[in-house]
Amino acid sequence: MKEFQYTIKDACGIHARPAGLLVKVVKGHASTATLEKDGKSCDMRKLMALMGMGVKQGDTVTIKVEGDDEDATVADIEKFMTENL
Repeated sequence: MKEFQYTIKDACGIHARPAGLLVKVVKGHASTATLEKDGKSCDMRKLMALMGMGVKQGDTVTIKVEGDDEDATVADIEKFMTENL
């Protein structure tokens, strides 16, 4: 399992557009990815669950990835978050 933390920089946090794109990034891989914030977690393949986390600017989230292609999955998620969130 791979894990990393990221602090959201986007003024709107994880809202509809980036959440939808993030779901697509995760669905492109075989590994499962989970986003954790304040003791709650959600499957990053589920758009409504991801948006329901209420991640705002300044929040630090933990991403956990587990599976056959976890290295590539983590790299793609980190790249997306750095460029878009």
